[in-house]
Amino acid sequence: MSALHLCLIFSTLLFAIGLVAALSRSNAILVLLGIELMLNAANINFIAFWRYSPQVSDNPHAGVIFTIFSIAVAAAEAAVGLALIIAVYRHQKNIRLQEADKLKG
Repeated sequence: MSALHLCLIFSTLLFAIGLVAALSRSNAILVLLGIELMLNAANINFIAFWRYSPQVSDNPHAGVIFTIFSIAVAAAEAAVGLALIIAVYRHQKNIRLQEADKLKG
């Protein structure tokens, strides 16, 4: 089994754990953690395909730059998500997703 296959298996397992965490939890912070795990799995795929592609010498920094951009987007997503969770907590004194629909009107 090649190193690329091992990286892809690892990222698949990490993505599956993140997906289960995001879909099965009622706590908003744990849902955000699951989403972050899925984004990290995608970053591992970006780096693995960049590292083991035959055109690495043509553009040696393309995969790393794309992954850094993806990490920046994930950090912005986490900041906005945490700001929303704090706003919900201040209003309702809990962060359960089932009760987040009470913010209407």
